[in-house]
Amino acid sequence: MIPHVPQTTLFSPSRPPLAERMRPVRLEELRGMDDLLNEGGFLRTCLDKAFLPSLVFWGPPGCGKTTLARLLARLFDKPFVSFSAVTSGIKEIREACDVAARTGGILLFVDEIHRFNKAQQDAFLHFIEEGTITLIGATTENPSFELNAALLSRVKVVVLRPLRDEEIGELLRRALADRERGLEKEVQAREEGLQAIAVMAGGDARKAFNLMELASQSGEEITPALVKIVAQRPVPLYDKGGEEHYNIISALHKSVRNSDPDAALYWLARMLAAGEDPLFIARRLVRAASEDIGLADPQALTLAVAAKEAVHFIGMPEGALALAETAVYLSLAPKSNALYEGYGQALAIAGDTHSLPVPLQIRNAPTRLMKELDYGKGYQYAHAYAEGITAMECLPESLQGMKFYKPTERGREAQLGLTLKKIEELRRKMKPAARNPQPAAGEKQKTDAGSGKSDDD
Repeated sequence: MIPHVPQTTLFSPSRPPLAERMRPVRLEELRGMDDLLNEGGFLRTCLDKAFLPSLVFWGPPGCGKTTLARLLARLFDKPFVSFSAVTSGIKEIREACDVAARTGGILLFVDEIHRFNKAQQDAFLHFIEEGTITLIGATTENPSFELNAALLSRVKVVVLRPLRDEEIGELLRRALADRERGLEKEVQAREEGLQAIAVMAGGDARKAFNLMELASQSGEEITPALVKIVAQRPVPLYDKGGEEHYNIISALHKSVRNSDPDAALYWLARMLAAGEDPLFIARRLVRAASEDIGLADPQALTLAVAAKEAVHFIGMPEGALALAETAVYLSLAPKSNALYEGYGQALAIAGDTHSLPVPLQIRNAPTRLMKELDYGKGYQYAHAYAEGITAMECLPESLQGMKFYKPTERGREAQLGLTLKKIEELRRKMKPAARNPQPAAGEKQKTDAGSGKSDDD
């Protein structure tokens, strides 16, 4: 039963929402920006050198773009002037810049800067070059496509990531403990309730605080069931950092391997609905394309990489269809683990034989001394032979005759297997003449020893 919540108790008119109250006031309170603020990070270097260039923060909602801009203004002792490209026009911003030119520099923060067109973006250029303003733009869209080249050349793009579930959880626990800025009343919270909020928030700290505030006003204890009620949608049984995370990505991979497109689509949808990072899924699909399909259908890897690029290019939720297309294609593609097995065997043997010397005939001989030591002696240049194949051995002597890649008879690999058999038969026929090889008629044999060229010649 959904509890009755009087509208007047949701938010106190005298206090801003929890997300605003809990906005970090020190760099140490920020989460999700360790790579930028730790020793050697870009922003830490700016702080150490007391120099702040114009920036564009590119990241998802609720990752701290506005908060970081405010903190930088305070740390660099610059007046903070904020505009939103949704509600403000270039006229108001130009007026602010004119005032700044007369009174001293400002840090001008423009939210949703990608919403300005090319002409409006050009209006910043003069003020940035003069040093009148330090511009910090915030965008959820790829600046490469949304900002013009002239503006991009004058700013540094800083990429911010969504917060991890554990980072969201830390912020929520901070709101529980902070009696001054946190929740307005004492509320009990189960750890699984906080985890449910973090999963539902999908890396957005603002959304997490809003859900927490609603839950705190709707019951005496924050539980997954209460979070489900206030969020008005189910809390997925999915922990992006725990066992279920690995169970479901394993289910997707094994469904693809088992040629079951329906199961693959289901597990893909489960992960995306729970807020899984789509690039994590794309990486696993790329892996499946090589591990379970390989050369039985070389197009599988191309499509998997294209899906990864599509997700990066258009984002979510539109990118979900590219992942779905790939999952179905991989499910229906012919399967082969010949590459996986072959590479694994080669890797194991390479680990045990890492000191075997490279055969002299396939060593490069760029110096006279190397030539005198027989580097490259007996090298057979494949292109100089009618079949484009020689009987020359390329493996160390103790490994000659070993077979790592053993193609199956499925899909494209069946044809590759026939090609490999043809190559092996040609080499067998050439073996007796291998000690004194003869190039094809009218062709001149090339050797590393004779030409001094590199191995790639």
